[in-house]
Amino acid sequence: MSSNYIIKSHKPFDKTLESLKENLMDHGFGVLWAFDLKGKMLEKGFEFDRNYMILEVCNPKQAHDVISVNHEAGLFLPCKVAIYEEHGDVYVGMPKPTALIGLLGDDKLDAPAHSVESSLKSAILKSCEVFHDQELS
Repeated sequence: MSSNYIIKSHKPFDKTLESLKENLMDHGFGVLWAFDLKGKMLEKGFEFDRNYMILEVCNPKQAHDVISVNHEAGLFLPCKVAIYEEHGDVYVGMPKPTALIGLLGDDKLDAPAHSVESSLKSAILKSCEVFHDQELS
C-alpha cells in the first residue's frame, strides 16, 4: 500500500486547481499557502516545462484535535496537496495522513488521521471529476 494518494484529473490544470481550492474549503480546509513550483524554478533560472502547484492546507478543528492528543503530530502539519502536469495529463496527489501519522505509533491518532484523509480524498475526487476512487499510487 502506497503512502501517497494520486488521482488523474478529468479537467485541465487551471480548472482542476480552481475546483480543488473550492472543494477543500467545502470540506473545512483553508489554503494557507500556494507554492508555484514552475514559477519559482523559472525565476531561479531552471527550465521547468510543466505546471506544478503545492498547496499547504489546514482544517483548524482537526489540527487542534490532533495536536491536543500528541504534539509531535505537528511535524506533519499543514497537509500538502500537489497538482501537477505530466505528459499532458493533470494529477492531484498528497501524502496520506494515515501513513504520516502512523509513523508516530500513537493509536489515539488513527481516527483523526482517517477523518482528515477521507475529507481530503473527497475534495480531490470531486475536483478531478472522478466519481469513484481510482487511486494511482
